[in-house]
Amino acid sequence: MGEQEANRCGSGPAEQANACTVREALDRVGGKWAIGILIAASAGPVRFTELERRVEGISRRMLTLTLRNLERDGLLNRHVHPCVPPKVEYTATPMARELHDSLVALTSWAERHREAISAARAAYDRRHGHPPA
Repeated sequence: MGEQEANRCGSGPAEQANACTVREALDRVGGKWAIGILIAASAGPVRFTELERRVEGISRRMLTLTLRNLERDGLLNRHVHPCVPPKVEYTATPMARELHDSLVALTSWAERHREAISAARAAYDRRHGHPPA
C-alpha cells in the first residue's frame, strides 16, 4: 500500500478498516445510479420496472447490480411476494431514509447549477485547448 493510500485509509489496521468502510459507504450512496434508486425507494415500496422507468438511462443489468449492492449494504430491503409472476418490491431501510433529505438536497443543487457547471467546463476547455466534450 502506498503512502498516499495509507494516509487515506488510516495508519493502523483498525483505522484502515474504519476509513475504508466510510469511503466505500460514500462511494455506494454517491454512485451514479444509487441516488435515484434511494430517493425512489424512500417514498415507499417500488418495483423493479418502476425503478427502470424512474432512473433515467440505467440498464437492466446495472439496475440489478446496484439494487443487489444497496441491499447488501443494508440500504434497501427486497421483498418477494409469493405469486405468479413473482412480484418484487424494494423499500428503503431506516438507514437509507435518514439519507433522503441529503440526497434530495444534493440533486436539487445539481439541477440548480448544471448550466453553470456546463459553462465552466466549456470555458476551461477553451482556455486549455481541449476539444468540446
